[in-house]
Amino acid sequence: MLRRSLDPLPASQIREVANAAIGRDDLLKFWFGEGDLPTPAFIREAAKAALDRGETFYNHNLGIVELREAIAGYLNRLHAPAAAIGTDRIAATSSGVSALSLVAQSLFDPGDRVAIVTPVWPNVTAQPAIMGAQVVRVPLACRAGRWTLDLQRLLDAAPAGTRAVIVNSPNNPTGWVMPQDDWNALLAHCRRHGIWLIADDAYERLVFDGSSHAPGVLARIDPDERFISVNTFSKAWTMTGFRLGWLVAPRRFVAEVAKMVEFNTSCAPTFLQRAGIAAIEGGDTLIAETRARLQGSRDALVRRLAPLPGVECAPPDGAMYLFFRVAGCADSLDFAKRLVAEVGLGLAPGAAFGPEGEGCLRWCFAAQRRLVDDGAARLARFLGQPGEPR
Repeated sequence: MLRRSLDPLPASQIREVANAAIGRDDLLKFWFGEGDLPTPAFIREAAKAALDRGETFYNHNLGIVELREAIAGYLNRLHAPAAAIGTDRIAATSSGVSALSLVAQSLFDPGDRVAIVTPVWPNVTAQPAIMGAQVVRVPLACRAGRWTLDLQRLLDAAPAGTRAVIVNSPNNPTGWVMPQDDWNALLAHCRRHGIWLIADDAYERLVFDGSSHAPGVLARIDPDERFISVNTFSKAWTMTGFRLGWLVAPRRFVAEVAKMVEFNTSCAPTFLQRAGIAAIEGGDTLIAETRARLQGSRDALVRRLAPLPGVECAPPDGAMYLFFRVAGCADSLDFAKRLVAEVGLGLAPGAAFGPEGEGCLRWCFAAQRRLVDDGAARLARFLGQPGEPR
């Protein structure tokens, strides 16, 4: 009854594990990609003030000008010389996933070749597939305790005629961060062959090497070349429920994508866009605190899990996830359901992020440390270890 291109798309395995836990009140939930702290008050207050002013009407498809100016200023401070990125290259969207969907709808025809670094959040591979594109998966590998990419394998997967390459860095689920030299080589390759380069930058502020942001090429992009950066307020600003994001793209693309916004959501709500402005203007301390809290939780979790027999974990360089392998975990969905049933521990099955993730589990460590410690003890108990805090 539905389009044939939808047939191979799997239902969310993370949701399947969550559904298996319905009714339990002793559960520790680390399966979704969000923290357990509410959006800070100064951001919520900006949304409430806009509601009190009656800002509940339609606005421009690309977002209110004040938000686009705030995003442009933020990106120029973070990446580029003053005024290098103008509002004519920015579209505000109803979430980062909506921005990715708009890109897929605007760029991909049936049969187009799209190379994507995997494992990855399933929406990234599903959206081109929904449009009938041919998705070519280029897997990361865990070597010597680190997630790495064979860059030549990615370049070989994107020959002349390829429509796009998509890279999510820092990566969900592995926390892998693409080195600057690899970004530079990939950009040169895409320029040479006229390939669109799409950066999923949702976690760019969440890196653990002391940098203000992850490596990338946004600062090197000319206004009209085939590069798109997709971003979101969800992660760095603790705003998952606000469903607000943006994209940076060539000027002509942005002008045309306004039509696609109209056909999808019409516009992002004005009062949520006011919250986005407040987040950008007052969020530097919040981002620094979030990054420090995540790094502390990451280090504690790795310390607890790495000594467990059969557990292989590579400390992530960014994002908010530990993607680790467990010996004997041949079916990660079944393994995750058993963790729920037997010890009340909610993790995401690695297979949810593609076949490369089978045998692994994803742990979102954006939670209070006491909960992370309790979760580590429960996993140790499940694996037959004492699990007492060290």
